[in-house]
Amino acid sequence: MAQRSKNLDNARKKLDKTQKYELREALDLVQDMAFAKFDETIEMAVRLGVNPRHADQMVRGGVVLPHGVGKVPRVVVFAKGDKEREAVEAGGDFVGGEDLAQKITDGWLDFDRTAATPDMMAVVGKLGKILGPRGLMPNPRTGTVDLDIGRVVREIKSGKVEFRVDRAGIIHVGIGKVSFSLDSLEENARTLLDTLVRMKPNTSKGKYMRTISLSSTMGPGVKVDEVAIGNALR
Repeated sequence: MAQRSKNLDNARKKLDKTQKYELREALDLVQDMAFAKFDETIEMAVRLGVNPRHADQMVRGGVVLPHGVGKVPRVVVFAKGDKEREAVEAGGDFVGGEDLAQKITDGWLDFDRTAATPDMMAVVGKLGKILGPRGLMPNPRTGTVDLDIGRVVREIKSGKVEFRVDRAGIIHVGIGKVSFSLDSLEENARTLLDTLVRMKPNTSKGKYMRTISLSSTMGPGVKVDEVAIGNALR
């Protein structure tokens, strides 16, 4: 613990807390400050000018990051018949119906993402209390409930991430690993930010992208110049 605190203190010495950095500079700094012995995840936190208590200002969806997130997720797929075969061929790790739902009900949760065809939602719906709190419930708004289940599975496997604004109006998304190239991290970050801009609710008033910060799993947060980002994405 003492060594961790020392490493964090050393990392913070490289950071000017009063400054907002250009996106690429911020990503470079986050990489430079990372000190863990494992490959840390780099997370982006974006505070939006929305009120998530209003249904028409709920920002929620998914985006395929061009360079993935550094981990191939284990995907559970609820499908049957030809769609079950389609899901398996696309790379679904665990594919089934009521038998799979029962396994989850019995306590099995050794997977990272879920997807389903629309006709299976009656089965999946019974798992709401288990999957919902863990952010694993398939949902049409995030693109994880779709008849084209093969495409859905391939997107998830290739780096699709889901996001949902929290009660404070903040979206948290992992955009890659410290080991990624700076170009890959920047492209992932800009893809996410561009998606958020395009999803701006019509009822959102005033400044939409309020603050942006980046951090590695163990490292300190770095403020990003949201004004420069907004201008670049226009």
